[in-house]
Amino acid sequence: MTDALAWAAGLVLLCVSVAVAITIGPADIAVGDVWATVAAHLGWGHSGLSPIRDGIVWNLRLPRTLLAAVCGAGLAVCGAVMQSLLRNPLADPFVLGVSSGASTGAVLVVVLGAGGGLLSVSGGAFLGAAVSFALVLLLSHTLGGTTDRVVLAGVAAMQLFSALTSFVVLTAADAETTRGVLFWLLGSLSGAGWTDVHVGLAALAVCLLVCAGYARTLDAFAFGQDAAASLGVHVARTRLVLLCATALLTAVLVSSAGAIGFVGLVLPHATRVLTGPGHTRLLPATALAGAVFLVWVDTLARTVLDPQEVPVGVVTSLIGVPAFVVVLYRGRGATP
Repeated sequence: MTDALAWAAGLVLLCVSVAVAITIGPADIAVGDVWATVAAHLGWGHSGLSPIRDGIVWNLRLPRTLLAAVCGAGLAVCGAVMQSLLRNPLADPFVLGVSSGASTGAVLVVVLGAGGGLLSVSGGAFLGAAVSFALVLLLSHTLGGTTDRVVLAGVAAMQLFSALTSFVVLTAADAETTRGVLFWLLGSLSGAGWTDVHVGLAALAVCLLVCAGYARTLDAFAFGQDAAASLGVHVARTRLVLLCATALLTAVLVSSAGAIGFVGLVLPHATRVLTGPGHTRLLPATALAGAVFLVWVDTLARTVLDPQEVPVGVVTSLIGVPAFVVVLYRGRGATP
């Protein structure tokens, strides 16, 4: 009963956070207006709002806030899985070079017009992320396929695609394009739409289902690959499935919002303090914590210097660094 109440409280907190965050901004919108607008668009009566205010809620703020929740939940879950799977407390969703590949793909579309107009920035970012992950799998398999080799292959891919991104921007982009690319590279939810929300939510649901099915297996990985194998775990297959699931989700999220750092690194550690290391409780709790966290961080990012917007990745880093130091201090001597 205690766990059920805790999950219910977490869901209520998330819903309230989304509703309140939507009301914050230049337009005078109340929480009741948010619920009325959502109900009206779901076919339950009329909101009573003007078309402009209805559009602000439904077309601008709601999809952005929901995408923030999806990105926060997805990045946090991917971070928790990667830290356990690789037995590395510094692992995060970007350790496989997915974000660097996505950045290269986006820059090629924006700066060089790759795809001949058929590819959007999100499409280019997703393809770049997929190519980067494929390269990591190829390198890690060639080098022996151990956990350390996967991390090293990810670092190599990250450096390669970061260098390619910098080269393209420096040699082919003008000042205005460079500014727009930089804003995206630092993480931004300003262009969020309902398509991004639907795709991200579908990818999050699939990844959560896959990871939840391997929750007990991830507990076994905490004792090392040899110990997991002795318990009957098919190590290579499990690692491949989880790496693919987390890489797919990370690619989808990065293609929609850019590289939002520190969420997947800090939130899993902070959540373990509350739930313990067991992944049956850790994964859903981390998803809720990440969703609530990024909803409020994005709200801060778009309002703190209004009318100018701060890239959300900058805010997560400013908050994440001291928070990570606190988590490390409190958990010193403990294993991830």
